[in-house]
Amino acid sequence: MDRDLVALLGFVGMFVLMALRVPIGLSMGIAGVVGFAALTSMQTGLNLLSNVPLSVLTDYNLSVIPMFILMGAFASHSGMSRELFGAGRAWLGHRRGGLALATVAACGGFSAINGSSVATAATMTQVALPEMRRAGYAPGFSAGVIAAGGTLGIMIPPSVIFVLYGIMTETDITKLFAAGVLPGLLAVGFYFLVIQFMGWRSPESMPRGEVHTWAERFASLKELWAVMLLFLFVLGGIYGGIFTVQEAAGIGATGTLLIGVLRGRLRVPQIRAALVDALRVSSAIMMIVLGAYLFGYFLTITQFTQKAVEFLVDLPVGPYGVLALVMVGYFILGAVMDELAMILLTVPIVFPAMMHLGFDPIWFGVIIVMAVTFGMICPPVGINVFVINSIARDVPLGTIYRGTMPFIAIDVVRLVVLAAFPSISLWLPSTMG
Repeated sequence: MDRDLVALLGFVGMFVLMALRVPIGLSMGIAGVVGFAALTSMQTGLNLLSNVPLSVLTDYNLSVIPMFILMGAFASHSGMSRELFGAGRAWLGHRRGGLALATVAACGGFSAINGSSVATAATMTQVALPEMRRAGYAPGFSAGVIAAGGTLGIMIPPSVIFVLYGIMTETDITKLFAAGVLPGLLAVGFYFLVIQFMGWRSPESMPRGEVHTWAERFASLKELWAVMLLFLFVLGGIYGGIFTVQEAAGIGATGTLLIGVLRGRLRVPQIRAALVDALRVSSAIMMIVLGAYLFGYFLTITQFTQKAVEFLVDLPVGPYGVLALVMVGYFILGAVMDELAMILLTVPIVFPAMMHLGFDPIWFGVIIVMAVTFGMICPPVGINVFVINSIARDVPLGTIYRGTMPFIAIDVVRLVVLAAFPSISLWLPSTMG
């Protein structure tokens, strides 16, 4: 059978399974194994199914994913997100849209000790959404702020997406983490601008909060010592070369547990709940990783990857024209596919092409992460939107999507800025030697 036809049928089969609501990881795995068997034999396909899961799930490099997720789960259940939001409210709440500003700031702070966008969005929905609604904020806008703020979880290190990109492309994960810092802060700044603009245009929708005294503001910072300690110890240790990313993940999870226990915030019920949450999220991620690896073997044997790379490189539009087309492709895929699946499925194809065109691998990692954030808040999938809707069921999906539109618009601007000025991403990694 013609390999190109089999590759096409494999993609069609995968998307049909997704449309039938088969989990993404399982859809990729089924399409990959069946396609591989069609080109070889049923026995070879079954051998692939028996060997790949063991090699993937025992990969030491991937151990960083459940550890950072566990760190975030312990942080969430010990109330660190509430402390971050409380400090943000004390310093920013008196401004127009102050609670929305505090929410974005808290999302940025929580992202620094949690590598998951979904976890950030879920946690801040429970913390910030009731406060904004009580203050009279429009439900759609409030949910949109949280959905957009949640995307900071995969830009500001530690980031699960950066880890996967680094493993797949053999790029230094430490430098990728460093590269995400300034773009993450830029995102916070841009979201602040959107909130201020919306407050200026419609002041009645975002009332001012109470004014806190300077004593209260500085007192709120005292509650952040645990977050700062974890951030400086874990990421400072990585940047300083004291321990590897894998070691940092384990140390971070253990340190968060110990801090929570010593502060009396993590007792047996909270620890059990954090372990269950981390297990649930980690299992879903590893299932997607496994499915992507199986589908990747299928694409390799069809030579689809090599042909796609040649096609991209030969396009008569120049390097930045190819980059623009790739970003449009990510925007489209993001509307129908999970961000992890997008990374795992497309990076083996686009990364070699981008390197052939002369782009920096660390900078392109930031661009990739920036691109997949669109899919997390764009219709019709928008996983962050679904997470918020599952918690705040009285806020319709359409209302939340409308609330995310201003942030999607500013994200497009941010993507253009990061593409035009690579030094924003590359300056901090360049100082590491």
